[in-house]
Amino acid sequence: EPVRQPAEGEALVETLLLSIDPAMRVWMNADPGYVPPVALGAVMRAGGIARVLESRIRGLAPGDLVQGRLGWQSHPTLPAAALQKLDLSLGDAEAWIGPLGTSALTAYFGMTAVGRVRPGDTVLVSGAAGAVGQIAAQVGTLNHCRVIGVAGGPEKCAYLTRELGLDAAIDYKSVDDLASAIAKAAPEGVDLYFDNVGGPTLDAAIQNMRHKGRIAICGRISQTTAADLYGVKNLGLAIGKRLRIQGFIVADFHDRYGEARAWLAGELKAGRLKQRLHLLDGLEQAPLGLKMLFEGGNTGKLAVRVAD
Repeated sequence: EPVRQPAEGEALVETLLLSIDPAMRVWMNADPGYVPPVALGAVMRAGGIARVLESRIRGLAPGDLVQGRLGWQSHPTLPAAALQKLDLSLGDAEAWIGPLGTSALTAYFGMTAVGRVRPGDTVLVSGAAGAVGQIAAQVGTLNHCRVIGVAGGPEKCAYLTRELGLDAAIDYKSVDDLASAIAKAAPEGVDLYFDNVGGPTLDAAIQNMRHKGRIAICGRISQTTAADLYGVKNLGLAIGKRLRIQGFIVADFHDRYGEARAWLAGELKAGRLKQRLHLLDGLEQAPLGLKMLFEGGNTGKLAVRVAD
C-alpha cells in the first residue's frame, strides 16, 4: 500500500520491530475462531514497535515510540486506538517487543491467572525455549517452583537450564517416550502444565499430572499446520485426576496489562528475568520468520528489525 498522510486522529509511523508469532498462521485460516481472518490481498496483520513521524493525535509527537498493530509494512498510518505510547521507564524498544510485549503478557497471565501458580508447584512448560515459554518458565522459577522445560535440541535445553535456571529440560527430539521422560524429571507428578504445543505432548503431560492439577492451554503449534489433527487419547484421565484444563488468549486480561508489565519490568531491571531475542534484519524476512516458527528455527522471541 502507498504511504498515506495522517488524517485527524491518526499518525504516520516508521516500523522499527515486528513481532513474529504462531497466531499469525492461525489468522490466515478461514475462521480463526476469535478474530476476523486476514483476507487474501490484505496487509498481513502483525504487532510491533514504531517511531512517530507525523502525528495528528493529541499526546503523540514526532520521535515518540509506540506499539501497535502495524502489519507487515514499513510506514503505516494508524488511528489513535491502534497505538500506545511506550513508557520507556519500563524498558527500551527491544524490551517492549520481548519481555514487556504481548508474548510475555501471555506467559504471565497464563501462569498466574489461568494456571494459578503457587510456590512449591512442579511446573512443566512445553515450547519452553520460545517467546512465551521462556517467560512462563521463569514466572515459575520466580515463584519458587520446580520447573521442567520441554524443547527441541540440546542447545535449547542447555539454554533453559544454564541461563534461565530451570531445574530440568527434556529434549523431545532425543527421547522415544516423552511421557516416561516427564515422569523421570517429575517423579511425584506435575501440578501445573503450561501448554504451547498440543498433540502428543499434551497427552504425555496429562499422563503425568497430579491430582487436581491445572493445565493452561496457550497454543498448539504442533497442530497449527498439520494436515491431520492429532486427537488427544487420554483425556479420560482428567476425570479421575480432577484436572482443570483451561484455554485462554492474552486479550482476556487486557484491563490488567499494566499490572503484568509492572511486575515484568521490575524483574527485568533486577536481572532476575531474561528473554533472548532472535532478530531477523529487513521487512522482506517476515515470511521466512513465520516459517521458522513451525520448524523450530528460533530460540527465544522472534522479531524482524525493519529499521534502527
